[in-house]
Amino acid sequence: MDIGWEGDMKLAIIGLSKEGSNLAKHIAGRFSGAHLFLHAEAGDGMEARRFDSIMALTADIVCKYRGLVYVAPCGLVVRALAPHLKHKTTDPAVVVIDAVGRFAVSLLSGHEGGANDLTIAVSNIIGAEPVITTTTEALKTIIVGVGCRRGAESSKILHAIELAVKEAGASMEQVRLLASADIKADEEGLILAAQKLGIPLRFIPSQDIRSTTRSFERSHFVEEQVNLPAVAEPVALLAGRRTQLILSRRIYNGVTAAVARESFL
Repeated sequence: MDIGWEGDMKLAIIGLSKEGSNLAKHIAGRFSGAHLFLHAEAGDGMEARRFDSIMALTADIVCKYRGLVYVAPCGLVVRALAPHLKHKTTDPAVVVIDAVGRFAVSLLSGHEGGANDLTIAVSNIIGAEPVITTTTEALKTIIVGVGCRRGAESSKILHAIELAVKEAGASMEQVRLLASADIKADEEGLILAAQKLGIPLRFIPSQDIRSTTRSFERSHFVEEQVNLPAVAEPVALLAGRRTQLILSRRIYNGVTAAVARESFL
């Protein structure tokens, strides 16, 4: 399924190494109209626009695209971008990913330019850990895990999220992420609910849910239906860092929600 980002804004995916070319191609294939750029010596046989120098390429495309996703070292990307940056309201959104897809970093224009949202979108595609350092986002500590039946209405999901957050003794302004399992990545009601709330939605890989050693209540019903031990509680725990459940799973009109809080030194 194609993944939209910021409407019809142009997006460039840049792969530098042989190792990262497959990753770049995979990401580009999930965004409608994205343009794939690969180094001349990377990704043999792949159809892409080719470049010899990431410095020269960046100089050429930085003003032509609203979003740039680099599969390349952060330091190199910073040096390539530095001469061309003007203002946070006009600079493109930039996301940087390591060659094996462990981390996706919101590097530039995180809030104003949409790089934070783009980072979450890319992380959901490749199962990477999203790294977002925008202060207003980093200070939020609440994560709501959501599980729902196929075709659940967005209004019911919204109501469940709001009830869970209230029951946990928190506020919607504290919610940093909504989370669910990757099998729900095409669940329209869930996606629409996140959009209405203006809160990023992270999808946790099923394998991570099955292999985690974190403690949560298992659900025989969920295991029978989707071959997962549970959804709401484990995704709430796995979507953040140093998380603890502050509300175990609750079922509100057919929608399951659980709430976790991140703690920091």
